[in-house]
Amino acid sequence: MTDTTIEKIKCLIVGSGPAGYTAAIYAARADMNPVLYTGMEPGGQLTTTTEVDNFPGYPDGIDGPTMMIHLQKQAERFGTQVRIGMATAVEFSREKGGWHKVIIDGNKEIHAHTIIIATGATAKYLGLPSEQRLRGGGVSACAVCDGFFYRGQDVAIVGAGDTAAEEATYLANICKSVTMLVRKDYMRASKAMQHRVENTPNLKVLYNTEVEEVLGDQVVEGLKMVNNQTQEKSEIKITGLFIAIGHKPNTDIFKGQLDMDDTGYLITMGKTAKTNLPGVFACGDVQDKEYRQAITAAGSGCMAALDAERYLNMLESH
Repeated sequence: MTDTTIEKIKCLIVGSGPAGYTAAIYAARADMNPVLYTGMEPGGQLTTTTEVDNFPGYPDGIDGPTMMIHLQKQAERFGTQVRIGMATAVEFSREKGGWHKVIIDGNKEIHAHTIIIATGATAKYLGLPSEQRLRGGGVSACAVCDGFFYRGQDVAIVGAGDTAAEEATYLANICKSVTMLVRKDYMRASKAMQHRVENTPNLKVLYNTEVEEVLGDQVVEGLKMVNNQTQEKSEIKITGLFIAIGHKPNTDIFKGQLDMDDTGYLITMGKTAKTNLPGVFACGDVQDKEYRQAITAAGSGCMAALDAERYLNMLESH
């Protein structure tokens, strides 16, 4: 690769969800001339969500893809270059003021003084064809985002950990009934969360139970289930199915260079977006496994851009 093919920039943003686009808006307004690469899923997880009702400023709600187009246009209005492409390899500098190398799509090399990582996380699904077909038609991986649409209805949730227990009790507050499907004969959730589940009257737990098929043509109408001990099959009528078996942060290419927790989420320092390397910042779901909302991702995108701006100012003043 010759030097002529290397592009040198002040600020590279990797990822295009609410975190990446918000970082781009702030970075562009600070004259950092950011370049943003969209990644595999332009717009991030929100593009698989039909209605977004909980993002401030949209009194009538908005669908996820439209909201991402709005954010992109706003970032571009201030001069962000939005490009289709995916970071496939990185080589970060450990020196203050050093150039960070990023390879895009295996063939384009970019050197940047600051990198903002907003690659997000991917919800884990069961992998059933019927489940994938009905995503956005009643199958969701976020009860807090989509539970409202099933107010007063019968729903089911798959999962056994703290998140599943928390989402199940959240759904029980707004839905008529919640059926929780646990694959093993016990829950992994903490004792406190298990007690909360047990004490919720309209929440029923089925142990040793797996989904065989999600029923419905356009929207979810029911579930075919199987008891993995007795092989007994059963069906229930539901209008919403929530998958709460975890998320996988999109951090594989940063392994060995950036500090991560044991599940692969990037670790940021204190109340900042700073990673363990100078000039590398992380925001959104790639470093947040607690809240995972569009609004918190956007807020952390703002923080990352401000941190990156301060870092560049510090380099220029030395």
